Amino acid sequence: MQGFAGLMWIIYLAMLGFAVVAFVMAALFREDAYRAADKQNKGFWLIILGVAVAVNLLVPMLFLQIAGLVASIVFLVDVRPALRQVSGGGGRGGRGGSSSDGPYGPYNGGR
Repeated sequence: MQGFAGLMWIIYLAMLGFAVVAFVMAALFREDAYRAADKQNKGFWLIILGVAVAVNLLVPMLFLQIAGLVASIVFLVDVRPALRQVSGGGGRGGRGGSSSDGPYGPYNGGR
């Protein structure tokens, strides 16, 4: 029985981490990106994902934690890609760039 409790603790910790990551990612996008992507507004997602984090921390009820996990998955699988596309793609906080861009700007081969 102790092994099962340890496994459940790891699962709870993973769900908490997933919710925290989704919350932080939701907070990093600008408000206008949510409107441009035709998704709910930023406040909505911050509230939903914040509640998911709080439930994982404070309420050890598996049903509520699974609901938070579903909200986190929806954000990461549906909303985040749409926000990234609207924000210019790129993995650097919404800054798009060419494949020939270096750390200080575009590389033109010495031309």
